[in-house]
Amino acid sequence: MSELKNDRFLRALLRQPVDQTPVWMMRQAGRYLPEYRATRKQAGSFLDLCKNAELACEVTMQPLRRYPMDAAILFSDILTVPDALGLGLYFEEGEGPRFRKTVRSAADLAGLNTIVADDDLDYVMNAVRTIRRELNGQVPLIGFSGSPWTLATYMVEGGSSKDFAHVKTMAYDQPELMHQLLSLLADAVADYLSAQVRAGAQALQIFDTWGGSLSAAGYKEFSLKYMQRVISRLPAEADGRKLPVIVFTKGGGQWLQSIADCGAQAVGIDWTTDIAVARGLIGERVALQGNMDPSMLFASPQRIRTEVAAILSGFGHGSGHVFNLGHGITPGVNPDHVTAFVDAVQELSPQYHQVS
Repeated sequence: MSELKNDRFLRALLRQPVDQTPVWMMRQAGRYLPEYRATRKQAGSFLDLCKNAELACEVTMQPLRRYPMDAAILFSDILTVPDALGLGLYFEEGEGPRFRKTVRSAADLAGLNTIVADDDLDYVMNAVRTIRRELNGQVPLIGFSGSPWTLATYMVEGGSSKDFAHVKTMAYDQPELMHQLLSLLADAVADYLSAQVRAGAQALQIFDTWGGSLSAAGYKEFSLKYMQRVISRLPAEADGRKLPVIVFTKGGGQWLQSIADCGAQAVGIDWTTDIAVARGLIGERVALQGNMDPSMLFASPQRIRTEVAAILSGFGHGSGHVFNLGHGITPGVNPDHVTAFVDAVQELSPQYHQVS
């Protein structure tokens, strides 16, 4: 594997000194880029794009050609694991992901496939290997998965949900069945992420998109506990250096202290949490990633720059901050506004990393 030319993202995650705050964006390979839309059209469908290693590599590289990002993230989807388990993933235009089968009973759970990530999700590993070759050491590659709870919400609901009625009914009324499902998913996710590391991922992010839908007690029992289980089973190193893991619970700002104790090196925060408060609570234990409101990218470049300055100032001096949005970039954003965002981080952050 090639020598890493820019490792400030990995260094910041481990709270080591950096020259400036590293920056990347969740969903940085996505529909806001015209070149992405063209490649997706060429692929035929979103799933076909995920399963074609060359095209998945192409869309991963597209934002890096436009912007000096400090990390690439594997182009895939969080629902690859439930798909491999046999639920039949498909996408409805304008409706998001759907499954042909759901898991709502012990019989449904017993009917799931047994999967080995290297074999059953080999298309993801092929994409990771292809991207690493193409990156040629330019920046690190992030692998990822959905959290066990987030995957369970889609598997029980059969797709996206506003009220999570089915999955919460199972959690609160049939907790034993829910814990069986979450245990199965935690083991599958640990295997999946470990396979991505073997294929070339240099950092990992666990997307706990729906953890914030739970009560405080429910979050610890059904989400955090299983992310801890995943993290405890991951390799300690990638490419001869410590493997950093980021946990991102959308809507989890009120549980920062508990999340910081889960074993991850970094905690992602959404835009509803003040980064200064987050650093005061946990920033000496873990790195922080975030957390500009994605909608700020619809504002003028000057307003974007002002917001970047405020977030950098909120975090303050020293390492341990990876600049990101508080959730994925919105599809309708002008790509030039992303330029303003990344330029602002690069121009304004070095003052916070000067050695006194």
